[in-house]
Amino acid sequence: MSAATTRSRTPDRLCAEAVDLARAAAEEAAAPGVVGEHVGVLSEGDRVVTHFFDCRELGYRGWRWAVTVARASRAKIVTLDEVVLLPGPDAVLAPEWVPWSERLRPGDMGPGDLLPTDAEDLRLEPGYSGEDVPPPNSAVSPQMADLVEAEDAEVTAGPPAKLATAPSRGSVAAVAEELGMRRARVLSRYGLHTAADRWEEAFGAKTPMAQAAPASCVSCGFLTPIGGSLGQAFGVCANEFSPADGRVVSLSYGCGGHSEAAVMPKPPQPPAPVIDETRVDPFPLRPAADSGSVPAVADEESAELGHS
Repeated sequence: MSAATTRSRTPDRLCAEAVDLARAAAEEAAAPGVVGEHVGVLSEGDRVVTHFFDCRELGYRGWRWAVTVARASRAKIVTLDEVVLLPGPDAVLAPEWVPWSERLRPGDMGPGDLLPTDAEDLRLEPGYSGEDVPPPNSAVSPQMADLVEAEDAEVTAGPPAKLATAPSRGSVAAVAEELGMRRARVLSRYGLHTAADRWEEAFGAKTPMAQAAPASCVSCGFLTPIGGSLGQAFGVCANEFSPADGRVVSLSYGCGGHSEAAVMPKPPQPPAPVIDETRVDPFPLRPAADSGSVPAVADEESAELGHS
């Protein structure tokens, strides 16, 4: 360890003894009665020392007034550098700032709130594909072809109803046929209507959230389509920040988490006030002599009495 390092960690004697100078500087910068007891000394370098005083301010529990003093080489006069209020080891501090996009949690969105979606949001992707490329779940897609080859199954050219002969047992079309028809009962028309009424009431166009939304779910990238006849009017929301996440929503429903809500809308302009309460009309404290409300008097004695 060098001599310079040793000197920098050892407080200078004259600077360490300048407690009164440091207290006077702290009391001048702070409000009366805020500076408390002297709680320590810290060497900042050669002939540079910081004095710490307790802060008695109610809103700054654990904070300390830090007064830095110094002296020149071979000088005996200690001078003041700066006075600042710093948090101590047990100070009450505000939590670390977190961006709004990370503070937001599912369920925080309310009616009228708008959640802009980043253009590079990993939860979304372009809604287009090659015309000659079949969907991933298609029976003729490369993924399904690999699966068929691995399972040693047969891929037919269409659904069983359009085939000349029934598909053989174990083919992809035969399995799909069994999954769709091996149910004893399915929803009746009444069951479909009652379900649609419930979903429309919970997440429909007449809800406060949809009334304040910038756009409807039909144009939102987070909407997942559903099959069947109900798919013409409903879908499933896949936005984790939406209050309808994982719920069946109407295509006319909407919220502030719309995928294309990238620009905050302008606030509506209020109508012109019927009564202008911002204008100030000056009124004189005393009426003018020629206004007719106060008759002119000749003697001063009558003028001092005034008129009601």
